[in-house]
Amino acid sequence: MQKRFSFEIFKSNVCHRVKNIGDIKFIIETLESDLIQEYFNMRWYPEALYLLAMVDYLSHENDLPLCTNYDDIRNCKLNSIVFPSSILALAAFTGNERYKEESLRESIPEFLRFNIVESEMRDVI
Repeated sequence: MQKRFSFEIFKSNVCHRVKNIGDIKFIIETLESDLIQEYFNMRWYPEALYLLAMVDYLSHENDLPLCTNYDDIRNCKLNSIVFPSSILALAAFTGNERYKEESLRESIPEFLRFNIVESEMRDVI
């Protein structure tokens, strides 16, 4: 059984993996491992949808066709919008919802389709 980390740590690990091995290798490894389906079957929906969004986004960025194995999962989305913790903290600290609104507008469509707000997946150190 895999240990489940917080979604923020999961996202960070995925982004670092993309940066370290590159777009194409990440796509290949993710599709070959079938982690998207594995997470989905375990009901780890945020992780499954984030990985699928990442694969779709990187495929789009590299002019690759989408893998059709996950078309059924592409019809799903999270019940509520998941914002980055930094945006939630900023909105709470300032009492201003505009940070959430801005992040929604700037979100990458492949992620937003699943109710995941992501715009800085390449900005990892």
